[in-house]
Amino acid sequence: MKKVVLICTLAACTTFFISCKSEPEKNPETSQEVEITDEIPGEEIAMATTSEVNAEGEIQFLYVTAPSGLTLREYGNLHSDKLARMPYGTKVKVITTEGNATMKVQGIKGGMDEVEFNHKKGFAFNGYLSKYFPPERDITAKGYASELNVLFPDVIYTENTGGTVSNPENIESITLPGAQWHEAFFTAQRLFDFPKEFAFPNPKGKDSEVLFDGKPKKGIWTSQLEVTRKVNALEKIEYVYGSAKFDSKVTIEAVEGGMKISKTEVVR
Repeated sequence: MKKVVLICTLAACTTFFISCKSEPEKNPETSQEVEITDEIPGEEIAMATTSEVNAEGEIQFLYVTAPSGLTLREYGNLHSDKLARMPYGTKVKVITTEGNATMKVQGIKGGMDEVEFNHKKGFAFNGYLSKYFPPERDITAKGYASELNVLFPDVIYTENTGGTVSNPENIESITLPGAQWHEAFFTAQRLFDFPKEFAFPNPKGKDSEVLFDGKPKKGIWTSQLEVTRKVNALEKIEYVYGSAKFDSKVTIEAVEGGMKISKTEVVR
């Protein structure tokens, strides 16, 4: 009988320990929920339609860009009750927009927009909402730009080839008018599949910083994020990686009126 009681007690303790580990951690700076998960973002991304913009040219829908999802809250602050968790890529209807940056979450400035999700109305941090729908997994930069052009004809895609016969070079870029640093970062991260372990760099910090990939993919020699700042403002973010066969670099930088994402690949 004592053995049975002991086994039951151990099983209960094990269950309790596992349930505690699955609880999300809290960011002490912002009180925004930060989920620690190995879950791959959903493959199904809501696609844009011509109803995105109303007759007055106002955006009617926005998309969730937070890799681990975004919380829908009852009121316009980060401490009110949670109504739902909106997964990455979710399309939400905008009710009212907060035009002023009233708060900062993980280095991203923004406010709380009133939105509708699954027939629930609430508030969400608009620093993780974008008018540009996220790229689907495995889509090319050219294909993504073509899809965006249906609604945003001012999105620009370019492609150039060069280098030598033995070391050809290919450069492709996509320019997103009106986008901000964090929007471009999350788009580049998804579009060019660089490690999700690299979080969006805080604008404040050293003028030059290198972050190393702790678990590079098989065959990859170099995998690092290089951040350039000036007076606590981002100037350039580059993901640099290479192998025995190629050297690649994904560059994110501000251009007049928006953000530009470029990928340069040189074959060894």
